[in-house]
Amino acid sequence: MTDTHATVFDPTLDLELRREVDVSPRLIWRAWTEPELLMQWFTPAPWKTTACELDLRPGGKFRTVMEGPDGEKHDNNGCVLAVVPETYLLFTDALGAGYRPVEGGFMTASVTISPTATGTLYIARAFHKDAAGKKQHEEMGFHEGWGTAWEQLVALARTL
Repeated sequence: MTDTHATVFDPTLDLELRREVDVSPRLIWRAWTEPELLMQWFTPAPWKTTACELDLRPGGKFRTVMEGPDGEKHDNNGCVLAVVPETYLLFTDALGAGYRPVEGGFMTASVTISPTATGTLYIARAFHKDAAGKKQHEEMGFHEGWGTAWEQLVALARTL
């Protein structure tokens, strides 16, 4: 288990995507925190993010709407838990804006962005309440989906 800010990674409960890239941390942060940019990469193609609301303060709204190629639609309302500009973002779908509990919460996620000699170390983590939640997320395609979204983020960041 390793600490990232206030979170503790537990491999029996949590999933992680770790990447290094030759893009500045500032650009990775912008792609995560500017709604018009996040909508361009957040959902693995052919899915699309068609709406995004971010209030980057503890208790603020983190909402995305994802739409699939066959008309599927997922409106995800969550809550920002912690923000360290250009470094760390922690959010959950277990709470809505203002820390209001919501039904069906699935995970808490963190994004850690650290400068390296050549760019950025990026660590995205999904924290689950139990091993069954982790397994479900893995079977939904966590590594493939979050990996594809990461590649889309990098491609976008290179154009900024």
